[in-house]
Amino acid sequence: MKNSQTIVIALGGSIIVPQKIQINFLKKFRKFVLKFLKQGARFVIVAGGGAIARNYQNAAAEITRISDEDKDWLGVHATRDNAHLLRTIFKNHACPIVLDNPFKKVDDRKYRLFIGSGWKPGWSTDYDTILLAKRFKADKIIIASKIAYVYDSDIEQNKNAKPLSEITWADYRRLISSKWKPGMGAPVDPVAAKLAAKLKMEVIVVRGTNLKNLENILRDKKFKGTVIRP
Repeated sequence: MKNSQTIVIALGGSIIVPQKIQINFLKKFRKFVLKFLKQGARFVIVAGGGAIARNYQNAAAEITRISDEDKDWLGVHATRDNAHLLRTIFKNHACPIVLDNPFKKVDDRKYRLFIGSGWKPGWSTDYDTILLAKRFKADKIIIASKIAYVYDSDIEQNKNAKPLSEITWADYRRLISSKWKPGMGAPVDPVAAKLAAKLKMEVIVVRGTNLKNLENILRDKKFKGTVIRP
């Protein structure tokens, strides 16, 4: 591990707030990040929406017909709530401004921890993560959610789906829909996947609650997860 490496993590809402806020996990995650900050690492952490997003989307849909754009906006604001939660628990270490726009101007040199959120409709926070990874010249890009691997088919539909240790972007994009739909379960959304492929980025998909596994990634040790390569 390079002491000065920059790590960008998309922290899925499914592990921040699957039904209720996961306080015990967030305590451990905070300790994990602070340990690596002390060793010189720099982090950009992008919060997903989780149950907050789904609850608002489902409630609105039960009351009236809503568009995908409206669903996305509800999701975006849910990610911002979660991002402010992260910014608050890292208050003494993080940039005080949430990057709710991946191009928002902040002092990139003053801080070594930045918190991001959703930006606008048309994609998930995966896309914002890729844009921030480009901006901050990330050494490692990690999609950390409830999913441990990319599988060769939808694991929720096919319990016999096989986990993949690595896959190219071209092959990955054949596994998922080419169009974004709010709430879709792809490990990396199609808009983000297209951009990451174009930028020739390497992205690691892992289960975010396994902090020992995350540490192995940061220390360039063997880990459980899927590497998506150019």
